[in-house]
Amino acid sequence: MTSRLDRREFLLRSAAAGAAVGLAGAPDLRFARAAASPNGEIRAACIGLRGKGGHHLGGLEAVEGAAVTALCDIDESVLHSSAERFEKRSGRKIKRFTDYRKLVEDPEIDVVSIATPNHTHALIGIAAILAGKDVYVEKPCSHNIWEGRQLVKAARKHQRMCQHGTQGRSSPAIREAIEKLHAGAIGEVYMARGICFKWRDTIGRQPDGPVPPGVDYDLWLGPAPLRPFNPNRFHYNWHWDWDYGNGDMGNQGVHEMDMARWGLGVGLPARVHSGGGHFLFDDDQQTPNTLVCIFEYPEEEKMLVFETRHWITNQEGFGASPASNAVGVTFYGSEGYMQVYYFGYRTYLGRKREPGPGREEGSNEYERFIAAVRSRKTSDLGVDIEDGHLSSALCHLGNIAYRLGRTVAFDPVKETFPGDPEASRMLSRDDRKPFVVPEIV
Repeated sequence: MTSRLDRREFLLRSAAAGAAVGLAGAPDLRFARAAASPNGEIRAACIGLRGKGGHHLGGLEAVEGAAVTALCDIDESVLHSSAERFEKRSGRKIKRFTDYRKLVEDPEIDVVSIATPNHTHALIGIAAILAGKDVYVEKPCSHNIWEGRQLVKAARKHQRMCQHGTQGRSSPAIREAIEKLHAGAIGEVYMARGICFKWRDTIGRQPDGPVPPGVDYDLWLGPAPLRPFNPNRFHYNWHWDWDYGNGDMGNQGVHEMDMARWGLGVGLPARVHSGGGHFLFDDDQQTPNTLVCIFEYPEEEKMLVFETRHWITNQEGFGASPASNAVGVTFYGSEGYMQVYYFGYRTYLGRKREPGPGREEGSNEYERFIAAVRSRKTSDLGVDIEDGHLSSALCHLGNIAYRLGRTVAFDPVKETFPGDPEASRMLSRDDRKPFVVPEIV
């Protein structure tokens, strides 16, 4: 049974949400709490409905005690078609929004999931948190390092549950793999190598053109610079433009980056080297389609190597067939090696590389998120936003070194580039008003 708010709490939450819409500052939500009681129904809203957004909708709706009650998308055709399919399947009406700022004002929504383009993840996530909502935010949680840290600060300051969409940590098989890794299953681990090799065709070239009917392009741009509409910077292909995406490193790669960092037991590095380019295709893509990054951890005496490619000439033990993508992480230890992938692992031990323990089992990320919303324990989350931020920041660091064309030194504690103003300018960006990510103090 859905819980009710008393009038005093309703007014508190409504006032807080209204203050959050402008993102001019952080309202005091000390007296606000989740609308749903520990035993009541959790009412969820999904923002961004293409691609992964549909997965959010189905995943949250399938969790016992949770119900998707609102949908939001800046493209009215996507919004209404998604809502109509949902209503037909569920037999109940659902609220529809095109503007996330209106959605977070709604006191009858407890949690928000965000599957919009990368450049609006932190903006919307913080707006939802300031309005008293718990948040599930897709990977990467940020478009740059600074705004990712603000999202973490907002969640901590307002005691909101915030889960990151790197769902490998919600797989019992991968959790087992990391436990064995840390227990010494392959001896002393000194390096992890992540790969993201995917078959991707050229996106070609497209001229600027009119905004499609029913699309709120101003909302879609959000904090990004004002530019004419172009279909190659819109649905999905926005991944390959620096204003909105982070290349395949920050797309598929952040999943494997999260597993690599988790397995190594490290945070952010002290030095980053990157090399790559845009090979084979002549098209509108700005981000590299081949990238190799090396992250150094001198104090921990460990190294993380990561490679992305938009074609596959070698699968390196990953992929079910020569035609399939190859994504995963190989951990190297003094007594063997371990390969971790979605959703499983295998080990090879000794000089003869004899097969050792292995397992495969799917993920339960939405169940973990809702469980944490009820318990109010960050330890129940599939991936807490602090870990999501660090893994996303690794991707940003690799991209920064690539874009600068040189090695960068980084302070992993202060999250700064000491004595490097050129790199420091890439920690954040000037957001387009009024879509400004607020500094959380």
